[in-house]
Amino acid sequence: MAGLAESGSNPDVDLLYDINGLAKDAPPWFDRIMEYVGEYGLLLAMVLLVMWCWWGVRRRGGEDAAPSVAALVWAPLAAAVAVLVNVPIRGFVERPRPFNDHQGLEVLVTGKTDYSFVSDHATITMALAVGLFLANRKFGIVGIGIALLEGFCRVYMGVHYPTDVVGGLALGTAVALLLSPVAMALLTPVMRAIERSPRLGWLIAAKDARESARRDGTGPGARSEMPGAAAAGERDLAA
Repeated sequence: MAGLAESGSNPDVDLLYDINGLAKDAPPWFDRIMEYVGEYGLLLAMVLLVMWCWWGVRRRGGEDAAPSVAALVWAPLAAAVAVLVNVPIRGFVERPRPFNDHQGLEVLVTGKTDYSFVSDHATITMALAVGLFLANRKFGIVGIGIALLEGFCRVYMGVHYPTDVVGGLALGTAVALLLSPVAMALLTPVMRAIERSPRLGWLIAAKDARESARRDGTGPGARSEMPGAAAAGERDLAA
């Protein structure tokens, strides 16, 4: 894989120079912004987006609150699993950072000594975005857009090849999607149990939402009462 970076005629390298060339033409203040955004800002934006989605889910409450929160919990877990999967991939491929093999790049972040393939930042943001998509499509689409922007920033900053980013986006997507059935099967019952908890139920649904659901006959408490009520009705009819 490292050999792909040796030829300047390689499309991967050509695209690297095209995108990173924008950093050379940009004013220094803009590069400083891109450095912060690409290194920290977009990761923070993804975390805030997940929190925003969770806040909306708990305020709305309802029957799908627990599965939605389970998906939101899976999002950071998927990102962590994807990063762990990337550890042996990096060690196997051993692709140097592009600035180690190519001259004339505008490198906005120094001190990167690990391997380049695949991009951890792209992996994390896409895993978070896909997990978010499982909880809420609108928020998920925004998250995917942030993940794509993160990938662009990593190439712009001169610390990754475009294929490093593509590999990271694919890895984050694969882990979040392929493992989601198992994750949701394990996490959803836990979230439903938390929803029924008097102390922790607010993590899944706000107090007003839970009380409204019980009045409407759709909340956890209402579900537990309905079988008994139905049985009482049957006894009355039998009498």
